[in-house]
Amino acid sequence: MRVLLTNDDGITATGLNVLRRALLELPDVELEVIAPDSNRSATGRAVTLYDPIWVEEVEFGDGTTGFATDGTPVDCVRFAALGLIEEPPELIVSGINHGANLGDDITYSGTVAAALEGIILGLPAVAVSLAGSSRDFVPLARFVARIVEELDDVPMPRGTLLNVNGPGGEVKGARACRLGKRVYNDRMELTEEEKEGGRRRYRLYGEKPSYEHEPGTDFAAIAEGLIAVTPIHFDLTDQAGVEELAGFDLERLLRPATEAVE
Repeated sequence: MRVLLTNDDGITATGLNVLRRALLELPDVELEVIAPDSNRSATGRAVTLYDPIWVEEVEFGDGTTGFATDGTPVDCVRFAALGLIEEPPELIVSGINHGANLGDDITYSGTVAAALEGIILGLPAVAVSLAGSSRDFVPLARFVARIVEELDDVPMPRGTLLNVNGPGGEVKGARACRLGKRVYNDRMELTEEEKEGGRRRYRLYGEKPSYEHEPGTDFAAIAEGLIAVTPIHFDLTDQAGVEELAGFDLERLLRPATEAVE
């Protein structure tokens, strides 16, 4: 199996390299690495539209190499699909991110965005993150390697990725769960008074967020010391909303906009 490993923390990040070594131990895996050349956290599904993207081949010090780019995590996946490597990947693995990607946070995450790009391309994908301040990526890397090794038996419907988050301490098990609800505690703080021309500088983020305490969520699993595994798909359509809108006279709203003005 041809596996592309990427991340949003950068190609030198510890999490990526611990997972890289774990995947290299799998006998049936052909591993390729394409990752940003520096941290691209919280870039979401950003892509580089107008500027050329630099690519550099780098050595990992164990006889293997990868590619570092000054693009985004999504760019890295596109590079793999468009021919930067000899054969297109059959699986996308993104991570291990240093910091959780739980609940609503996944919409900001470059780690999850790279995996989403995989399923848009019709490829299975796994996004991997480690909660808390722990730097012990090894147990989570071994768990993900087992997912890759047994991918044919893991229930992953087409168009679905697995968002995997490990607890920051002792791993007590693993659980399939749904996304939870993040509670953000951001505030607007003026850091510099108004300068000539009316410019002011603010800080919007930085306060530690919390979450809604509900059973069955990824937040609950992490709080219990479990690896949280959440299947995610890209279909954002509210089917019930489509059916409800179908019974509403949308044409009535269109008519005043299209009638000639007398």
